[in-house]
Amino acid sequence: MTPDRLRWLLQNFQLEETPRTEGPGSAASIAHRSFTDPESGTRLVLDLSRINEAGWVFALFHDGERPSDAAVAQYRTLFRDAIARLELDLVEITPAVTADEVFVPAPSGTTEVASGAHWPLPYEDLERVWSHLGLRANAPREVKEVRLRELMATPAWSDAPEALRHQATEFLRGS
Repeated sequence: MTPDRLRWLLQNFQLEETPRTEGPGSAASIAHRSFTDPESGTRLVLDLSRINEAGWVFALFHDGERPSDAAVAQYRTLFRDAIARLELDLVEITPAVTADEVFVPAPSGTTEVASGAHWPLPYEDLERVWSHLGLRANAPREVKEVRLRELMATPAWSDAPEALRHQATEFLRGS
């Protein structure tokens, strides 16, 4: 990121050029801003972190009560607009609402679900698998599809219960 782009980012998001000193990832923080969500009254912290030479993380943290859906949607849009304007690559937005916000690691040939190439989960029903994949039951369908395809690409999938494999196939067919 060029100095001009970084300056635009700091100004556009009204960030203080001081690192966040508490919470997850604070060691990588380079700028932040604290404010209150007017709709929910929740204290929010907007943070910009640098994770390596080319990696940047935008984060919206909250204490206690979740911020309003409007605030989350507003910052999701602002983050996506900044990513597009600065010609950055979107890697992941959590929680994802579209397929392009899901991080899918590059295939390494050794991807496994847990500790081995056997089915390590006690689930035989697709609805119970979503939480294991880091998804809520009401996650958008396209996000579920990406996570499910990722699971199905693992060596362990061939050992998954037949009923679950059938449900997964039907889900991907749109049934």
